Amino acid sequence: MSGSGKIVVIGSSNTDMVVKSRKLPAPGETVIGETFLMNPGGKGANQAVAAARLGGKVIMAARIGNDVFGKQAVSQFENENMDTAFITVDKELPSGVALINVDANGENCISVAPGSNSKLSPGHLEQLLENISGQDIALLQLEIPVETAVFAIRKCFDKKSRVILNPAPASPLPEDLFPCLFLITPNETEAGLLTGIQVTDIQSAAEAARQLRTKGVANVIITLGSKGAFLLTDSYSGVIAAPQVTAVDTTAAGDCFNGALAVALAEEMPLEKAVAFAGKAAALCVTRLGAQSSMPYRSEMPA
Repeated sequence: MSGSGKIVVIGSSNTDMVVKSRKLPAPGETVIGETFLMNPGGKGANQAVAAARLGGKVIMAARIGNDVFGKQAVSQFENENMDTAFITVDKELPSGVALINVDANGENCISVAPGSNSKLSPGHLEQLLENISGQDIALLQLEIPVETAVFAIRKCFDKKSRVILNPAPASPLPEDLFPCLFLITPNETEAGLLTGIQVTDIQSAAEAARQLRTKGVANVIITLGSKGAFLLTDSYSGVIAAPQVTAVDTTAAGDCFNGALAVALAEEMPLEKAVAFAGKAAALCVTRLGAQSSMPYRSEMPA
């Protein structure tokens, strides 16, 4: 099912502690919750699991703590048939943790303690990146140090690997990094922070996407939640709709989208088809609770 290329995910691994309640607490407010879940998470790990379940050949590079959360994460990755050879252990800092509140409409607010993710350095990635090739897809986010992500992106670009950057959480990036990106996938908020254009509708999404292309990014996708995604390439400009579903938990929808996108590109799908495929995967994801636990398998994907 997958093409010859591997999907190299360089990013974070966290344990998510989720409380589902009727409403999100306001500052200073205590809300009695209904359900508590403890799930493996982290943007990097979520995207890697999504890609693996959808048929990708995934290598995960991350930094974990020498604790039960880190050990559980590696065990989980191995259960998903991912290559964990480039996951390193920090002897001082604990593994990353995220505290997540989810309301009755599936909206969430998240606080992350990065722990060992903050110590993933270029040195931990050198061997991996020496062996990356033009057939491989590199998928990165920004829950690791920005300088490490920048180092990895430049190295992947030099090796002619196609790089997808999900710029989440949004962070200032060196201007000369944008031409190294095959694809950037901000949501509306992140696109606004990267371009200074407030994305509120299709017209402003198109304007922000054009600005990112002007910076040198080859292709731009701005994710628009339930409305789908705006795609801008040399030959296409427009919204690709997502299936309409009733959301239960939107926690890892963007991560699912990015992991699915990497699989589609590794399989050499055209970008329009790749975005539609990713939108279908994300729509399935939001109908379930949790981050990695909500990622769909290829067998569940609609034709």
